[in-house]
Amino acid sequence: MAGSQKAAGLMTRTLIHTAATLHYIDGLPQIEVARRMEMSTASVSRLLARARDEGIVRFEVSPLEEVSDADDQLANAMGLRQLRAIETARQPALSIAVGALIREADLPPNPVISIGWGRAVQSVVSHGLPVIANAIVVPSTGGLNQTQAHFQINEFVRNAAEQIGGTAHLLYAPARPGPELFAQLLRDPQTAEVIRLWDRVDVAVTGVGNFPDTSAETSLGFTQSDAGRVAGDVVRQYFDKDGAPMTWPGQQFQLGMSRSQLARVPLAIGVCVGADKVDAAIGAAQSGMVNTLVTDIRTAQLIRKKLGLPG
Repeated sequence: MAGSQKAAGLMTRTLIHTAATLHYIDGLPQIEVARRMEMSTASVSRLLARARDEGIVRFEVSPLEEVSDADDQLANAMGLRQLRAIETARQPALSIAVGALIREADLPPNPVISIGWGRAVQSVVSHGLPVIANAIVVPSTGGLNQTQAHFQINEFVRNAAEQIGGTAHLLYAPARPGPELFAQLLRDPQTAEVIRLWDRVDVAVTGVGNFPDTSAETSLGFTQSDAGRVAGDVVRQYFDKDGAPMTWPGQQFQLGMSRSQLARVPLAIGVCVGADKVDAAIGAAQSGMVNTLVTDIRTAQLIRKKLGLPG
C-alpha cells in the first residue's frame, strides 16, 4: 500500500514538473501543454497552480518602490483603478498578470467572466487563466465575420471556461445583425440568457482596439470627419481621444456589451501592447469601459510621454 502511494505521488510530481517545464520554460500555451500531455486544460491549470503553491515554480518580483509608484502615478493620470506594466518578452507574461489580478479580486460566488477578442486576449487565454469556483464565462460580443484566429471569440470562451473550471455560455449570433435578425435574436432563449448575464459581469477581459486596424472598421459607416476623431474601441464601443462615444449607423442593433454594462464591471481589464495602442489605451481609460490596464513597460512609457508625465 505504501509503495503504491509513493508511486502515485511520484507520478503526480512528474506531471507537475512536466507541465511547469513545458509552460514556463518552453513557453508553450496551456492549450498546447494539455494536448502534449493528453490532459484537459483545466487539469494542466491545476498542475501549474500546484507548481506555484509547492514552490516548484517561483516568481520573483523586484521590490523596486519607484516602479510601483510609477505605475500608480500613471494609473491615476489615466483615471484607472490600477495598472500593471510588465516585461512581455516571454509569452505567458500577459496571462500571468491578468491571472494575478483575477486572483486578487474579491469575487462573489458564481462570478460571471466576459471574454473579448483580439491578439492580446488570444495570448491571455492561450496561456491560461486561474481556476475560479463556479464561474460562468460568456463572450462580450457576438461573432465577427473574420477568419483570423484572434477573432474567434466563442473559442476563447470555451477554452477560458475549461481552464477556469467554469461553464461556458456561447453566443451563436453575429455581432452586427440587421434590425429583423436582431429582434429575432432577442427572443431566442440562449441569446437572451447571455444578454442577461452581461448585466452581471464581475470580470471583463477585453482587448483595446486602435482605429483603423485590420478589422475593416471603415465598413461601419463613420463619416470621414468622425473617422478622423476615433481613437479606438472596447468591444466595438468606439470613443475619441477623451473617451467620448463615437457612434456609427446601426449601432443600436449591435449584439454586444453596451458602454454602460462595461462601465459597471467591477474589474474591467483592458489588455494591449504596442505604440499603435497608446491613444486607444488613453481613450479607453477615459471612457470608463476599462478600469484596469495590463500592458508592457515600453507601451506604458509611451503613454507617460503622451500624457506629459516625467520619466
